[in-house]
Amino acid sequence: MPAIDYDLEFLEDGRTIELISIGMVCDDGREYYAVNRDMPVRKIRKHKWLMENVVPSLPKGAGDRRNHVPRSWLFDYADPVVKRRERIADDVMGFIRGAGPNVELWANYGAYDHVALAQLWGRMIDLPEGVPMFTCDIQQERSRLGLAWDDLPQQESGEHNALADARHNQVVRRWLARQSWRGAS
Repeated sequence: MPAIDYDLEFLEDGRTIELISIGMVCDDGREYYAVNRDMPVRKIRKHKWLMENVVPSLPKGAGDRRNHVPRSWLFDYADPVVKRRERIADDVMGFIRGAGPNVELWANYGAYDHVALAQLWGRMIDLPEGVPMFTCDIQQERSRLGLAWDDLPQQESGEHNALADARHNQVVRRWLARQSWRGAS
């Protein structure tokens, strides 16, 4: 069964979940990364943890672009990964459908990730055909196997960059699958 590992960076205030960025990696080798052009920048500026941990991984401009991106911007709006929310929704739907039927979605502590993913299209019942209604959770699988958090492969770099986190989720999911197979034999 094909799988897509993903991660979202988001702002949540107990009432809403606002997409900042999304990273997805598929077992077939495809990857997707996008930054939400429509993110609530003013709210994010007031959130110390996001400013220290997530914002530094957003596109800043390279080469000559670095000289033309105002310091007041959280990210480089001209970077090709920066897209409108509607475009991200279309891209993600295509990415998921491209994995074929019966694709599994996997995330680490994925409850909020799945809600934010579903909100790309509106309400949960508005999920497009081919987009799973749930996300398999790495931590649930770890717990089911009787493993401790420290047993999992550790991420070496890029933490809180959605694409780097998605890549690491794939590493951990595959590692957990090997542990499950070994335990079953």
